[in-house]
Amino acid sequence: MRISIAHRLILLAVLLSLGIGGLFAHAIWTMRENQWHFATRNNVNLAHTLSQAIATTVEAFDHSLQGVVTGLGDAQTMALAPALRQRVLFDYSLEMHGIEGIWVLDAKGRVVLESGPNATAATQLHPWPYTESLQAFQQGSHTGLHVGQPVRSPITGQFVLPLSRAYYHADGRLAGVVVGALRVAYFNKLFASAQLGLQSGLNLLRADGIVVARFPYGDEDVGKSLAGTANMRTLQSAPSGTFNSFAVLDGVERMYAFQHINNYPLVVNVARAVDSVMADWRHSAALLGVFALVLMAACMGLAVLFARELQRRQHVSAQLQQTQHDLQTILDNLPSMVSYWDRELCNRFANRVSDTWFGISPEEMRGMPAADMLGAEDFALVLPYLQKALQGQKQLFERTLNSPDGQVRHTYVSYTPDLDGETGQVRGIFAQITDITERKRMEDELFREKERMRLTLQSIGDAVVCTDAEGHITYLNPVAERMTGWQAFDAAGRDIDTVAPLYLTNGAQTQPSPLRLALQARIACGPTRGVVLHRKDGRRFQVEESASPIIDRHGQLTGAVMVLHDVTETMAMAERMAHLAQYDALTDLPNRVLLQDRARHALAQAQRDGKILAVLYLDLDGFKQVNDQLGHDVGDQLLVEFARRLRAAVRQSDTVCRQGGDEFVVLLPGLLNTHQVGVVADKILATCVPDFVLSAHTVRVGVSGGIALFPQHGKDFEALSRHADAAMYAAKRGGRGHFRLYAIDGEEHQRVAPASL
Repeated sequence: MRISIAHRLILLAVLLSLGIGGLFAHAIWTMRENQWHFATRNNVNLAHTLSQAIATTVEAFDHSLQGVVTGLGDAQTMALAPALRQRVLFDYSLEMHGIEGIWVLDAKGRVVLESGPNATAATQLHPWPYTESLQAFQQGSHTGLHVGQPVRSPITGQFVLPLSRAYYHADGRLAGVVVGALRVAYFNKLFASAQLGLQSGLNLLRADGIVVARFPYGDEDVGKSLAGTANMRTLQSAPSGTFNSFAVLDGVERMYAFQHINNYPLVVNVARAVDSVMADWRHSAALLGVFALVLMAACMGLAVLFARELQRRQHVSAQLQQTQHDLQTILDNLPSMVSYWDRELCNRFANRVSDTWFGISPEEMRGMPAADMLGAEDFALVLPYLQKALQGQKQLFERTLNSPDGQVRHTYVSYTPDLDGETGQVRGIFAQITDITERKRMEDELFREKERMRLTLQSIGDAVVCTDAEGHITYLNPVAERMTGWQAFDAAGRDIDTVAPLYLTNGAQTQPSPLRLALQARIACGPTRGVVLHRKDGRRFQVEESASPIIDRHGQLTGAVMVLHDVTETMAMAERMAHLAQYDALTDLPNRVLLQDRARHALAQAQRDGKILAVLYLDLDGFKQVNDQLGHDVGDQLLVEFARRLRAAVRQSDTVCRQGGDEFVVLLPGLLNTHQVGVVADKILATCVPDFVLSAHTVRVGVSGGIALFPQHGKDFEALSRHADAAMYAAKRGGRGHFRLYAIDGEEHQRVAPASL
């Protein structure tokens, strides 16, 4: 059965695809016919409009020519003064667009009068190109208005179309012709208003096939003859009509619509290229054809897919029933009431919670209007929200309900519009009511907790400053009053930078305040040290600052709080600890850590500059006896005094370090020669010559030392230190009270005589 249904579906899809193809083919052909007929009607209408416009122009011009002929036959008019006669004959009607002028020729073709304002017969006897009109009347082959061949004007050099009428003597003999010239450019300008597309144009022809104007091709074909051609014979066969043919002049296939201009020997035709006419249709036909093929392929594909889906339908149906059961179970066990209401606000669905909240079962509620379920008073309260939901706006709000058991419930209500995916119209409303009684209780508890926090702020040891969203003071705790020097009631409403101005340690005021940054960025800032608070009376506190914005439960920024922790003593202690990390606590001399850092820089400098660097190791002779006999306090005083004398004996750029106990190290960078080392050694020995007076005790000690030089005795500080230490112990073994220079390769360390280096 499944295979049979699948085959039927595929066969149906094939037939449907063929039907779609046939419909699209019929539609494309109908579009072509409509496009063709539409273009034909437009061409006919345009030809008719142009013929009327040209006929009006020629008729008006002919009327002017007839007026001149009438004036020439009037003896009174011809007897007038020349200027007045000129005005009477050539009236203002000749000032119409496209007319170049009117000339009166006698029977010999001489110009006797013209429409120009300064013309005289005596000066206009030059040969004139309009004698064709005179010849036509002389031969007796024409009467009335004569339309000549287009010729170039002797005045402007442009093509003009001569129009003429004969005038006669009193005895009936031909006296001459009145010739007017109508510019061919006038017709081109008239034709230029029509937009016909590529390779299309407008033509004005004489009835005998002479081309008068051909737009947009300019003057290149003016005067050519199309007499005898198939197209011309068609134009001459009827007063108006349409036909398709290939153009004689350029071979392009065009759709022609022609119209003879009243009784004048002129015909106008509209020639639109077939390619231009059918361009839009071809584009649309291609798009529709592609769309039809895609649609036919889609039908086949959908049929195959649908046949496959039939095999799963039973399984999906069972799953759907199970899903529906599960969904109903979930909805019935939700703590919120979920319901659906149609556009008339009648219930279509509700879960089991409705029985608990309203005392109405889902079955009883189905079809019940909302006004009946809620009651008139409650319905009036929620009606504005329901109306907005029916307009497509989701509604969220809170309201209080009295349940059937007498409990007061705080609820959060959501009305969600059910929008039609195609029309966008609201079909109904999903309503959800959630019990937030517990949340309300927690919010009240939170408010009480905030009150407790406010009281807590008054008792903490840090300064707490609160402001509104504009940075104006709203609260100072007692510690903040003490640190800023402002009372809370005096500071209220003042700017934060006025009450608690913060400066960097270099004295520059921080801009903006961290509290302002918290207000602008709506994020917590800090904690940050290195800031000084200037008290109102000028006192200063080093503080650790932090600031946070205050955001209410609606997400609105209501203010900010800044906490200032007094770290004045902490910073002082940190500075002391940092000093002790690099200096000896007893003598305040650099310790070994600082010495190694300075030695590293001095070695690098000596290597770049090619200078000498010396490391001296010293040890006090007799210090142990002083320490044992007089006590450690006297020993410490001796070390402090010796350190003072030692610093005075060296340069400011040298480093004196206490190694430990009574051992000292001296770093001498930037030496030009070894003689300078000897000078320093002599100065160090001289520091112990005067006695040391310590707590009413006179003490005499000596000093022994060792010297190592860079680069002779080592390339790094560790090597120089070892070698200087070895030389110092050699000096102590050798009798003390002098310096020894480190010796290389096992030689005896050389004793340094005063300034011997």
